[in-house]
Amino acid sequence: MTKLLTRADMHHYQEHTVQHILSNPAAGVFLDMGLGKTVSTLTALESLMFDLMEVGKVLISAPKRVAEHTWTSEIEKWAHLKHLRISRVLGSEKQRLEALKVKAEIYIINRENIPWLVAHYGGGFPFDCLVLDELSSYKNSDSKRFKSLKMVRPKIKRVIGLTGTPAPNGVEDLWGQLYLLDMGERLGTTVTSFRERYLVKENEYAQFSK
Repeated sequence: MTKLLTRADMHHYQEHTVQHILSNPAAGVFLDMGLGKTVSTLTALESLMFDLMEVGKVLISAPKRVAEHTWTSEIEKWAHLKHLRISRVLGSEKQRLEALKVKAEIYIINRENIPWLVAHYGGGFPFDCLVLDELSSYKNSDSKRFKSLKMVRPKIKRVIGLTGTPAPNGVEDLWGQLYLLDMGERLGTTVTSFRERYLVKENEYAQFSK
């Protein structure tokens, strides 16, 4: 039987990430693949739920393959996370509805079903903490998944966004992602104002420097 890892086995930068999440209700975790975003986030969630008592029900949105395996397998590796219960809201609509009835601390859903989930709960969205695994999946502010989360974002106490590529196609990709974290505090409340404030100046500078 494989020996479980303990919190003492976490790297210094992972503990720093945990503290960053705990200190910021809107936390962006921009780390490269393989640097422990998942265990750092789970450790912070465990503390928020059982030590600080700030969070009661967590929703994780992730790519389908990640939703199926990654988070559950990570919990199984670490002794301090073993008591966390995950319900995977995947599969057919019937299977998803059954998964939502399961008593758990963490519910994980593939990002494509976010609009379905928001529509299912209507105005009574029950999750007070949201983890966006691969935050850059929400870079398009015209997408259904972005618009759905934008509607319920004011109801959510804490948001954690994870990605190693926050600007895969350029600076404009940042607005939608940052909006879901802080509702416009840093980059403005509309993508139009963001473009006017940052991208127009950037284009003017590029032309001037030629």
